[in-house]
Amino acid sequence: MRAADFDRLAEKLYPAVLDAGLLEMQHFKTGVPIETKSDRSPVTVADREAEAVILAALAQIAPDLPVVAEEAVSAGHIPAPSNEFFLVDALDGTRLFIRGKPEFSVNIGLVQNRRPVFGMIYVPPTGDLFYTAADGRAVRANAPWSLADRIAFSALTRHTLSARTPDRNNLKAFNSQTAGAAGAGLLKALNVKTAEPIGSSLKFCLIAAGEGDLYARLGETSEWDTAAGQAILEAAGGTVTIDGGTALTYGKAAATYRNPHFVAWAREPLIADFGRHHG
Repeated sequence: MRAADFDRLAEKLYPAVLDAGLLEMQHFKTGVPIETKSDRSPVTVADREAEAVILAALAQIAPDLPVVAEEAVSAGHIPAPSNEFFLVDALDGTRLFIRGKPEFSVNIGLVQNRRPVFGMIYVPPTGDLFYTAADGRAVRANAPWSLADRIAFSALTRHTLSARTPDRNNLKAFNSQTAGAAGAGLLKALNVKTAEPIGSSLKFCLIAAGEGDLYARLGETSEWDTAAGQAILEAAGGTVTIDGGTALTYGKAAATYRNPHFVAWAREPLIADFGRHHG
């Protein structure tokens, strides 16, 4: 898929992400039973229903491209490795969703030659929609999920995202809700002034929007957690690097699509070899 087709891809995915958001908000309001997967992570019917909506849409939009999706992988449905494929986390932030915290999102990323080139992230509780446009920009719009209030894709008011230049004397980090103390040494080494816990891939989006400077994840994540956010952040001028300063890459099928430790930065990395600061 060419970059010139990304606007069409976003438009075609738009109804599906709103439908996934509608399902999630219905369950969010009423509560759902919680199951535990083999990796001990929680899953709900909202995860599965939302993923089914996104997978059905991708099967229509790009039937020839494989999709690596969280719940499908958990069930043992893992496509053969490919140079171009989608990564889907239809309900990123399940733990927060279960706890009644409105910090969850629908994530769809497209990977080409190990790099995320397109991302769409929808945050149902706020209606915030983030995606990468065909002209290379990252944009933000507000798109209500309710059927009564929906806005046509062509009528959305879009704002271009631009990550800010960090002030080394006043850095703000977005810590993961589930990362515990991991990364504390790095934040200390950088003299981070503010660390705000935010859930799901919203962290990438807020850095892309110029509202923070970094997100250190020195804990376990999967490629579907990060691909869409990385594509959006990079389009806004940021970077996502692993220890040593090279970019976080994708398609690690042999590792069941697990990520190494990484840091998302508003601009260039402030520390390349961050592992030595891991406290």
